[in-house]
Amino acid sequence: MRDIDYLRLLSEKFPNRRKCLSEIINLNAILGLPKGTEYFFSDIHGEDRAFIHLLRSSSGIIRDKIDEIFEDELSEEERRELAHLIYYPRRELENKGLSWGALYAWQKKEIYRLIKVCRLVSRKYTRSKVRKKMPSDYAYILDEMLHTDEAETDKQVYFESIIDTIVENEAANSFIEELCDLIHNLTIDSLHIIGDIFDRGPRADLVMEELMRYGDVDIQWGNHDIDWMGAACGNEACICNVLRVALGYNSFDVLEDGYGINLRALSMFAENVYKDDPCKRFMPHLLDENVYDKVTPELAAKMQKAITIIQFKYEGKLIKRHPEYRMKDRLFLDKIDFERNTVMAYGKEYPLLDSNFPTVDSADPYKLTEEEQKLMDTLRASFMHSALLRKHIGFLYSHGSIYKSHNGNLLYHGCIPMTDDGEFMSAEFNGMKLFGKSLMDFLNGRIRDAYFLSEDDPGKQDVVDLMWYLWCGRVSPLFGKDKMATFESIFIGDADLKKERMNAYYPLSRDVKTVDKILREFGLSTEHGHIVNGHVPVKRLEGELPYKADGKLFMIDGGLSKSYQKKTGIAGYTLIYNSQSIALAEHKPFVEGEESTPRVEVVEHMDPRVRVKDTDNGKVLQAQIRDLKELLAAYREGRIKEN
Repeated sequence: MRDIDYLRLLSEKFPNRRKCLSEIINLNAILGLPKGTEYFFSDIHGEDRAFIHLLRSSSGIIRDKIDEIFEDELSEEERRELAHLIYYPRRELENKGLSWGALYAWQKKEIYRLIKVCRLVSRKYTRSKVRKKMPSDYAYILDEMLHTDEAETDKQVYFESIIDTIVENEAANSFIEELCDLIHNLTIDSLHIIGDIFDRGPRADLVMEELMRYGDVDIQWGNHDIDWMGAACGNEACICNVLRVALGYNSFDVLEDGYGINLRALSMFAENVYKDDPCKRFMPHLLDENVYDKVTPELAAKMQKAITIIQFKYEGKLIKRHPEYRMKDRLFLDKIDFERNTVMAYGKEYPLLDSNFPTVDSADPYKLTEEEQKLMDTLRASFMHSALLRKHIGFLYSHGSIYKSHNGNLLYHGCIPMTDDGEFMSAEFNGMKLFGKSLMDFLNGRIRDAYFLSEDDPGKQDVVDLMWYLWCGRVSPLFGKDKMATFESIFIGDADLKKERMNAYYPLSRDVKTVDKILREFGLSTEHGHIVNGHVPVKRLEGELPYKADGKLFMIDGGLSKSYQKKTGIAGYTLIYNSQSIALAEHKPFVEGEESTPRVEVVEHMDPRVRVKDTDNGKVLQAQIRDLKELLAAYREGRIKEN
C-alpha cells in the first residue's frame, strides 16, 4: 500500500476524483488493445542501403498494407511508386520534376493515399499514442485527417480544404515526409537490434543515423560494436582492430567521410615502411567501392599490414598486463625466429607465410617504434575527438546493453558461455567467480564504466582494457569462441590452426533443456519465453534453420552482410512479433531500385491474442492503475483534499 506522501505527489497530476477516474478508464482501455509489433534485426555489419530498405519497408509489411487497401484501385506500378514514396520520401519528391499544376494534383492525390495507409497501420493504437508519435508541427492537422471520414458529404469539403491549404502554401513536401515517417513509426512499434551494427559493410555511420530517427529502439551490443566502443574509449588495441577490419574490407568511407578519422598519417607510415613489400597476405576484400576515398588495393594492403603489426604489439601488452585473461597462448611475436623465418605455435614450429617485420625488435618484440607511437597518438586523438563517433557511441550506451529481457523474451547477441557438460562457464573478475546472469550483469556495468569513469579514476585503465577482452576473450559472451585466430590466418599455412572452436553454448542451445536452463537463469518463463540471438550466420544453403530447440531459440543472423551471403544463400532475417504471431521474414540480396518481397513464415501463433496487459508495459500500466485506485480511495475517505 502506497504511503500518504506518495499519494499527495500523485494528486498534483490528478487533483480530483474525476481526473483520477478518467485516467483509470483510459489505462484500462489501453490494456485491452493488441500489443504493438516488435521487429528484431541482427548483424547489420554496416550494410546501410540494405538495412535502411528493410527498415523503411518494414520488411515488406508496408507493401502488403498498400496492396490490402489499393489492390482493386491502383495498378501494380502505382502501388510500387506509392511504396517507394513511403520508403524514401525525400528522394522521390526531389525526382518528381513536374510542372506546378501537375505537381499540385500529384501532391493532393498522394496525401489522400498516404492518409489511408496511415489509418490502417494506426488502428491498433489509441488516439493518444498515435498523437505522441506525430511530428509536433503537424500533430493537430494529422489527428484531424486520420479521424475524419472524407467520404461523408458534410466532411468532404473540410477534408479537401485542409489538403488544399497544405499544397497551396507549399508545405506539401514537408507534410508528405512527416506522414511517411509516421507510417514507419506506426508499423514498427518497437525495434530491437541484436548486435553488430559495425564492420565489414560500407557505412555503419549511416545505419546509426537511421536508428537514431526511431523513437523506441534498443540495442544488444555485439562484439563488433564493443570493438568500436572500446576504440572510442581510447583502447589502442581496439583502435587498431577497428582499422584493420575496415581496411581489410575496403571501408575507407565510413572512417574518413563518416567519422572523420584521418588516415593520412597511417598511409604515409605504411608507404614508407612497406614500400618494397607487396603485402599479398593483406589485400582487401573488394566487396564495396569507396565513393569518397579512392585508395588502391596495394596501398590498402600496406596500411592493413602496418596497423596489424601494431595491433599485435598492443594485444601483447594487454595480455601481459592481465594474467587473469588467460590468453598467453595468443602471444606470437616473441615466438618468431627471425633467422629461420618460423614461429612456434602450439608447441610446433611453422614456416611464416610473410616474414617481413621491419618494425619488430627481436629483443623486445612488443615495443612500439618511435614512429609507431607517434602514429598511434595521432590515430587515438582522431578517434577520441570525432564528434559524430562520440554521438553514435553515446547512443549505443543510452539505448544499449549486453542483454535485454523484454515481454518474456531474452535478447542477446553472442551466447551465454557454457562448458561441454552443459554448465554455465565461469570467469574470474575482481576475485569473483561469475557465470550466467551474474557474469552478464557484471560486464554490463564494466562496459559502462569504460566510457563514463573519469580519466583520473584509478579503475579506468582496467575497464578500458576489458573492452578488448570482450572482443576476443574466451569467456566473453559477445565472442563465443576459443580464440580469434588472426595471426594464424595471416602468417601460418596450417588450415587446422585457423579454426576457431565455437563455445559449447551453440550446439547445446539446439536442445530445449539448455534453452529452459538459460531462461530460468534470467527469471523468465520456460513455457512462453524465447531467446533471440545473432552472431552466427545461419547457413540456409546447407539446410540450417533459424529456429532451434522446438522454436524456443531464434538465431537471426541470416547474412545481411554481403561477406556472408555465399555461405547463407540469403540476405538476412527479420523476426516479427505482433499480437497474433511470431514470424520470420527471409530476405533476398538487396538490389537498388528493385522491389523484393521476403518469404515470411509464421513460426508460432499467439492463442489467445497478446494484449497490452500481457506485456512489460502492461505491468507498468497495471501498477499505475493500482496507485490511482488508492488515490481515489484517499479522496473518498477524505485523507487527501480534492482540488
